[in-house]
Amino acid sequence: MTNTQPLTEPVVQRPPAAGPAARPKAAWRLMLPTMTPWLATGLALVAGIVLFGVLAPFLVGDPDRIRDVGLTGPSGGLWLGTTQTGQDVFAQLAFATRGSLQIGLIVGVLATVLSAFFGIYGAYLGGVADEAFSLLSNVFLVIPGLPLVIVISGFVPRESRGLWTIAVVLALTSWAASARVLRAQTLSVRNRDYVAAAKLSGERPWRVIAVEILPNLLPVLASQFVFAVIAAVLGEAGLSFLGLGASGSSTLGTMLFYAQNGFALPLGAWWWFAPPGLVIALFGTGLALINFSIDEIVDPKLKNARLHRRRTRLAAKGGAA
Repeated sequence: MTNTQPLTEPVVQRPPAAGPAARPKAAWRLMLPTMTPWLATGLALVAGIVLFGVLAPFLVGDPDRIRDVGLTGPSGGLWLGTTQTGQDVFAQLAFATRGSLQIGLIVGVLATVLSAFFGIYGAYLGGVADEAFSLLSNVFLVIPGLPLVIVISGFVPRESRGLWTIAVVLALTSWAASARVLRAQTLSVRNRDYVAAAKLSGERPWRVIAVEILPNLLPVLASQFVFAVIAAVLGEAGLSFLGLGASGSSTLGTMLFYAQNGFALPLGAWWWFAPPGLVIALFGTGLALINFSIDEIVDPKLKNARLHRRRTRLAAKGGAA
């Protein structure tokens, strides 16, 4: 009689179930910048200025109302004092911020659309169309931007120089550099397998661009849009300071123009010229901080370098402790 030993099955070590933290991120989340103190500061600055420009004009009085208290400093009733003719500087700042935000948004959208058309569409078509679009981009690149804006604005009659006119002029002179960047990115994407498969399946060019190519360029487009808004606000302020801004519109640049004509600096009326300059500086700083975070999506090496610096600092603190 033979003894039969029970066979024992080998124990298989199964990996632990993946929790929520181990799940791969969704594709749309990979296109969002990582929240950092710099990004949080930029978002807070931009959000605060946008809310001020959108809501404050409905809460303040008439910015053109003339009072008999000219060039008075900030007080309880007048938070930022008055101009030489007694106009409320705080009310002017609210309407001027809204005007500058409108120009920045219009120029950002127009410049992004132009750069996407000449950069993405031209690179996708290739051949003569790409060469023609590249030549046009190079022509606009070699022409100095600010002198071109001044010349174009100078030829436009003052009565026709409205908000949209200045925005179109700024957009026409600020799309070329973005188009070159988008062209280079499109040339590297259009030869990938999924784009070739979409072409072979008979998809129309506009659908291939919109569905297969454009999603890969969204971080670049967002970065170019932010840069266009910054350039638009600064460009409009420069034009208005030279007297070539939009007539009949209130912007931060026009505030600086009238403060200069009213001798605000020699008279020591800092409350007249400092607030619009500070708003421009803070808005530009906020957008620049946001753009730095978007650049980490475009170039992952920047994010890796930031994480490496952070780990190095933490290691140094741990060693010191």
